[in-house]
Amino acid sequence: MAGNSSRPASGPMTFSDDLGAAVPLARPPRRVVSLVPSLTEAVAATCPDVLIAATDWCTHPADLAVERVRGTKNPHVRRIVELAPDLVLCNMEENRRIDVDRLRAAGIPVWVTKIETVAEALASLTRLCTSALGADIPPWLTEAESVWAPPPPLPRNAVIPIWRNPWMVVGRNTFTGDLAARLGLHLVHAARPDRYPRLTEQELTTGIDLAVLPDEPYVFTRTDGPEVFPGTPVALVEGRSLTWYGPSLATARQTLTEQLAAAFLS
Repeated sequence: MAGNSSRPASGPMTFSDDLGAAVPLARPPRRVVSLVPSLTEAVAATCPDVLIAATDWCTHPADLAVERVRGTKNPHVRRIVELAPDLVLCNMEENRRIDVDRLRAAGIPVWVTKIETVAEALASLTRLCTSALGADIPPWLTEAESVWAPPPPLPRNAVIPIWRNPWMVVGRNTFTGDLAARLGLHLVHAARPDRYPRLTEQELTTGIDLAVLPDEPYVFTRTDGPEVFPGTPVALVEGRSLTWYGPSLATARQTLTEQLAAAFLS
């Protein structure tokens, strides 16, 4: 485990996750299952020896060699219980309440994060590393806090599609939306009631100065997506930098800033 433990090595303690639920931990966990790709990467970068299982969608780090327990929406709950983890990591948006309840009913401590802004991400990750994992604040998290401290540039009206057929875009109260605002993007559909509004193609292309097309969850490419925005600059960006809130936060601002700028040079 990275650094010195921030709490005693043994003895029962109860912590609260981001939703205020009690999470009983008898000691710093030695067996952790992560059902969230961002959190998997965070644990792997902070205290890799404790991670024993993750989802099929946990693609970072690239050399992650742990058991796979299906996806974020359909985890293999019975197998997770058989693994007898000290802690399972979930997220309010990415995982289902029923799976959290089943794990807790089986006596497995579950830590649920709630992350809708960059500030919440930094605070949540700090608590996860120090309280849940019993580690020191890792260097990547300190760097991420510094990287996102400066104010954003002047805003541009933008749209960020995340799916096609039907078209769905980033809207209000989302981590990606807040991160985009910090990059100087004003999402023109953020006032709609849905967090991920569905749009017609005409709505999609109206009133924007920039279209931002990530490579996940829908894999937009140079030949799939930009043709819908004739005459409008299109930025093809790394989805992980735009939507993940683990160690990628330390490099995301520079990566995305460069990718956004490239849209106005082509």
